[in-house]
Amino acid sequence: MPTGASNAGGRRGPADERRPVPPTPEEVVEALRAVVDPELGDNVVSLGMVGDVTVGDDGAVTVPVALTVAGCPLRSQLDHDVRNRVASLPGVSSVEVPMGEMDAEQRSAVMARARWKAREEAPKTAVPADARVLAVASGKGGVGKSSITVNLAVALARRGLRVGVLDADIWGFSVPRLLGMEGGVEAREGRMVPLARPVGDGSLEVLSMGFLADEDRAIMWRGLVLNRAVQQFLQDAHWGALDYLLIDLPPGTGDVQMGLARMLPRTELLVVTTPPVAAQKVAARAADMARRGYLRVAGVIENMSDFTCEHGSTYALFGTGGGRRLADELGVPLVGSIPLHPDLAAAGDAGRPVAEGEGELSRIFTELARAVAEEVAPVVRNAGCTARLLGRVEEALAAEA
Repeated sequence: MPTGASNAGGRRGPADERRPVPPTPEEVVEALRAVVDPELGDNVVSLGMVGDVTVGDDGAVTVPVALTVAGCPLRSQLDHDVRNRVASLPGVSSVEVPMGEMDAEQRSAVMARARWKAREEAPKTAVPADARVLAVASGKGGVGKSSITVNLAVALARRGLRVGVLDADIWGFSVPRLLGMEGGVEAREGRMVPLARPVGDGSLEVLSMGFLADEDRAIMWRGLVLNRAVQQFLQDAHWGALDYLLIDLPPGTGDVQMGLARMLPRTELLVVTTPPVAAQKVAARAADMARRGYLRVAGVIENMSDFTCEHGSTYALFGTGGGRRLADELGVPLVGSIPLHPDLAAAGDAGRPVAEGEGELSRIFTELARAVAEEVAPVVRNAGCTARLLGRVEEALAAEA
């Protein structure tokens, strides 16, 4: 009997049996709780931005999204995040995200929730409101997270940007050595002044426990004391005008990570992993912790991806594909892959970041910075959806007066 006749009779052929079952609309909505509006600091489902989700038998998913303002500058980012998250679900063949605009009642509810969340959960910090906050996280130590933080910060500064670097790895601080910086932290009006370092047309402002403690002495703090240290770096410091604040987190999912989610809920995560499956699985826990705290996971960076010897042969010493697998699992972009290269460690030991020089590694970090600044987390200057909404309110009040 021809294959077509068998399918017409209602039987599933071998290809159909292998095809994953599409998710239910409820499963799609639940997955979208991991998509966070970075301005309002809450997930798009709780904010009421997701309409009636439909899923076809062929796996085609439609997710209507209502924006607070039709011209919202975060429109493309939300579209990108929703598509990536839904596409990561098994059985999804395509994703459509029609964008609409909330009515007055919906906008009022969203702003009420945003105000409540900000009042109840986020203490005031000294970090500029328009700075993009990126925390570099990993599930385990030894994956090169601090090196990536420092070199990404330098590469962003070379683009003419003002970049803050907060070394939140209180126990294992290494940022001062990696940047070749030392000295005590001055106080101005009772607040710490970050140490400054010019880089090309931009600049770095850096705070680390390494400026306050002996490099060879152990910091034996736990729980509330750790959180208080990070809180002081965020609240009791003169950060000045910043385009980005990069936060080098300690490995794992402990007190500092949970405290940061509470103190600075607009933080977004860049998750660092190495190629092995074991490292990928551990890194996924860091992303899970972030999403449970309603932090947006902006992307994945793979470190130690391969090694090229002096004869030109390339070896995958730690395996392949961990970064891509993790990015696909999380439904976020793989922002970049950093090869295993001896110059990276040598430059860090010498306090001369490779991103500040020339050569292969510098070009890789330059591209990584471009992807972050132009695609993953571009700076939005005083033009957020809320700012536009408040502008409309002011216009309406002026007209009524």
